[in-house]
Amino acid sequence: MDTSSQLILLGVLGVIGIAIIRTIVHIVPEYQRLVVLAFGRYQGTKGPGLVMLFPPPIQSAMTVDLREFVMEIPQQTSITKDNAPISIDFLIYQKVVEAADSVLKIQNFRTAVQGIATTTLRAVIGDIPLDDVLAKREQINEVLRVKLDDITQRWGVKVTTVEIREITPPRDIQDAMNRQMSAERNRRAAILEAEGKKQSAILVAEGDKQSNILQAEGQRQAQLLRAEGFSLALDKINEAAGHADVRTMTLQYLETLRQLGSSAATKFVIPTEFTSLLSPLIGMTRGSGEGSGKP
Repeated sequence: MDTSSQLILLGVLGVIGIAIIRTIVHIVPEYQRLVVLAFGRYQGTKGPGLVMLFPPPIQSAMTVDLREFVMEIPQQTSITKDNAPISIDFLIYQKVVEAADSVLKIQNFRTAVQGIATTTLRAVIGDIPLDDVLAKREQINEVLRVKLDDITQRWGVKVTTVEIREITPPRDIQDAMNRQMSAERNRRAAILEAEGKKQSAILVAEGDKQSNILQAEGQRQAQLLRAEGFSLALDKINEAAGHADVRTMTLQYLETLRQLGSSAATKFVIPTEFTSLLSPLIGMTRGSGEGSGKP
């Protein structure tokens, strides 16, 4: 055998050796597991780390990913409880919790989950009126998750989350909803406007009330002040009158008579009390005359 033939033979043997080594030595990541079969019978789940297996057909292994993954369910047309067609698409978040079950109990669990999701959606939507479908998205998500998880758990798959991404009602229903929303906005605007006018009227009335109260209070204070001033004036008059003697009063009467005499009147009415007031004055005049020695 010449040199070139030896090199070719060594190359072939090297490739075969590498292939054999790859079937024997397996490095399994932390997020994966190997479902091992020996002569077609389930032997166990291996990994993570370094795993040594006999080459096929003695042993064979299937890799299962344990990480959570998302599955998109395309738009599905469902009929609501009140016979309204509606299109819904949603997402399913799931992960494998039992690697052996996902391999041994179902041929392709991803396809199976997608198929069961569409039928479950139609069953759930068929029990809900249209208004509730549009308004209770979170509740529908939870109902779908529970129903799907009850089915997929026997395959070793757990449904963690279901999220409805879009709900599309028919065109005529959308137009009716838009008209309803417009009417509702107009109603709210009218209510807000009426409430604003009401508050404005209340504020104006409250302002008038406070103004009237303040005016009445001011008038009352002014009356009280005038009354107090008049009372003080009377007190001063009474006090001055208390210190005035008969002579002072008589002089005041004489001054009054003088003013009356200067007027154009021809008749005067002199009260009788005036004579009693003149008596001290007459006595004073007489006393002064006797003191001077005149008869």
